[in-house]
Amino acid sequence: MASTSPELTTTTTPLLGQSLEELTDWVKAQGQPSYRGKQLHQWLYDKYARSLADVTVFSKEWRAEIAAVPVGRSQLHFRSVAPDGTVKYLLKLADGHIIEAVGIPTERRLTVCVSSQVGCPMACDFCATGKGGFLRNLETHEIVDQVLTVQEDFEQRVSNIVFMGMGEPLLNPKNVVKAVRSLNQDVGIGQRSITVSTVGIPGQIRRLAAESLKITLAVSLHASNQTLRETLIPSARQYPLEALMEECYEYLHQTGRRISFEYILLSGLNDLPHHAAELAEMVGGFQSHVNLIPYNPISEVDYQRPSDHQIQTFVDELKKRNVVVSVRYSRGLEKDAACGQLRAQKLAS
Repeated sequence: MASTSPELTTTTTPLLGQSLEELTDWVKAQGQPSYRGKQLHQWLYDKYARSLADVTVFSKEWRAEIAAVPVGRSQLHFRSVAPDGTVKYLLKLADGHIIEAVGIPTERRLTVCVSSQVGCPMACDFCATGKGGFLRNLETHEIVDQVLTVQEDFEQRVSNIVFMGMGEPLLNPKNVVKAVRSLNQDVGIGQRSITVSTVGIPGQIRRLAAESLKITLAVSLHASNQTLRETLIPSARQYPLEALMEECYEYLHQTGRRISFEYILLSGLNDLPHHAAELAEMVGGFQSHVNLIPYNPISEVDYQRPSDHQIQTFVDELKKRNVVVSVRYSRGLEKDAACGQLRAQKLAS
């Protein structure tokens, strides 16, 4: 007979995001045989169970007992599809807050852009998310849920994950790292297919290196010198480029993992040839890759997207200086699902 221990009726921690071992310990604590842990794991991560009532391999009696235990899935608040097939999801969390996730399909891949916070405290001047302020960090289950939502909707396995949605991942390091491990071990996505993006938080890149993950670190520079960076990124005043790059060097040497440097191109502001020269000097010596992102418009500011000629000139200047560079042209631009456009609001269909 199933146990009716106090833990059963007081459990409030959602089950999603927990490992097979943790789930097995939980079912055993409820007086169930250990093999129930494997069944629960399968129903959470492979069958997308939204309630323990959905787990039909459990007896009706036990399902009734554990009905109040939260799984940790969000509700789909709104879904919009861009002409290029990119899908933007507004997800309602248990406390009513709204976050965004984006599914980006290509011929061979399905990438999910996930959020790590409700809003963002960094207030980067060119980014829509920061304009709405910051509410709280996301829990591990709320991060993992975004990937399962996209995977379930597309009916195909997710191949890549980028932590480039709402929020600054390294201001939520505990839950982001646990989510990375869960997405790897429980959902089955290789760590090398996961990218964590950061604008740079003092000491946190060093802390991430100590986790010994095989992920890709993407550092958002967006400027080629300290003065310009402070104009675009308020937090840069407390974290000079010199200190940020020193921490990046430490990360590279400790992990052996290549660093990707992100750089949004703003017409006439940071996209001139001398900016390319400064950027090339800054990233010289790194086993790195520069990812250029032409600016995606938002209504609050009047920055302009550079022309194709301006973009190519910047690329050529970097290549002349032996910098590995690519241009990331936006997906989902028409539905405000592109880089820098995410905000927690309902969109018109």
